[in-house]
Amino acid sequence: MIDVAILGGGAAGLFCARWLGGLRYRIFEHNAKPARKIVISGGGRCNVTNKQLTIDRYLTHHPNIAWEILQDFDNYAMLSWLRANGCEPVVRKETQLFCPRSAQELVNILHTDNIIRAKITALEFDGKAFVVHTTDTTYRAKVVLVATGGLSYRRTGASGIGFEIARSFGHTVAPLAPALTGLTLQPQQWWCKELSGISLQVRVQVEHKLIEGDMLFTHRGLSGPAILNASLYWRRGAIEIAFLQRFPKLAPHRQLSSQLPLPKRFTKALLAHLGLKDQKVSQYDEKQLRRVRQALCAYRFAPAGMFGYEHAEVTRGGVMLDELDERLQSRIVPGLFFAGEVCDVTGELGGYNFQWAWSSAVRAAKGLYASVARS
Repeated sequence: MIDVAILGGGAAGLFCARWLGGLRYRIFEHNAKPARKIVISGGGRCNVTNKQLTIDRYLTHHPNIAWEILQDFDNYAMLSWLRANGCEPVVRKETQLFCPRSAQELVNILHTDNIIRAKITALEFDGKAFVVHTTDTTYRAKVVLVATGGLSYRRTGASGIGFEIARSFGHTVAPLAPALTGLTLQPQQWWCKELSGISLQVRVQVEHKLIEGDMLFTHRGLSGPAILNASLYWRRGAIEIAFLQRFPKLAPHRQLSSQLPLPKRFTKALLAHLGLKDQKVSQYDEKQLRRVRQALCAYRFAPAGMFGYEHAEVTRGGVMLDELDERLQSRIVPGLFFAGEVCDVTGELGGYNFQWAWSSAVRAAKGLYASVARS
C-alpha cells in the first residue's frame, strides 16, 4: 500500500508531489508524458502566474474560501519557489509571468519518476484504504488527491473522471461548461464572419463584468482575449461590445469610414449590417447617425453559444468548495482531497488558473501529509 495516490499528472498533481516530503506517493497519469497542458500553454512558455492576483479575476461559488487558499500560497510565493529552483520568470503584457525560454523548464523542475502510466477507471474506499482502479490493475492508498483537471483541451487527454469520482462519493459538482473560448454567432451577426482576421481593441460588458482587451473576428465567430474572458462569465442572453469607447466629432464633408479609428473594412461591414452606405457624414440624417453611434459604442447581441471544449482553455464549474475542509479534504469521505481545475474555481486569462493549481496543490499537500501522519 502507498501513502498517497495522486490522480492526474498535470500542474496541480505534479506540484503537490513536490510538497509531500518523505511520503510514499504515486501519480496516476494516462498520457505517455505528464504535464501536457503546461507544455502547450502560453505559446509553449507557460503563463505561470500574474503579478496582480485578486479574487475578482476568478469565478467560483465560494470566493472567500478560494481567496484564502490563493493568499496562503500566492503569486509571490510561487515566484520565490521558481527562483529557488533555478527558473527566473519573465514579464509579458505588463503583469503576466512566463517561463524564460520554454514551458519545458517548469516541466523539468516538476519531474518525478513516481508516475504510473495507466488510465483511471474508478476510485473506491473498501473501509480500510482507497482502491484506485485502472485499465491495468488496482492500487491501494491511505489517502487520495483528485487532480484530474477538467474537460477542456481533450487532445491533451482531458476527461471527466475527476467529476465522476466526486459524484460517486456524494459530492456536488457545480454545472460544467467550456470557458476561455470563443463565442459563436446568431444568423443576424454572421456579417462578422466576413471580417475574419481583423483584431480590435474593445470593451465587453457581460453579466456584471466589464472586460477590456483585443477581440478577433474568425470564420467561426468571435475570439481574442476579451472574448475568451467574457466566455467565462457568459451563460446565455445578450452581451454588449464597445468598438469605440467615445464617438469622435465628425467633419460633415468627409467620408464616415475615414474619420473613425477603426479598420475601414470593419466600418463598411457594420454600416452594411445597419443597411447604410459609407458616405459623407452630411448625407446621413440624425436618426441614422444615432444608430451608427449606438452600434459602435454599445453593440448589443446574444451569442449563439461557445466554441466548445476542444477549443476551451479551461472548464467552468467543478467540486463545490463548501463540501471540502480548509485543506481541501472531503467533508464526506476523510482522506479524499481535491485540487486544481477539478474544483469550482476558474480564472481569467493571464496565469490565474495555473496560480490556482499551485495554491490548491500546496494546501492539499498539507492535508495529505497530516492525514497520513495520523493513520
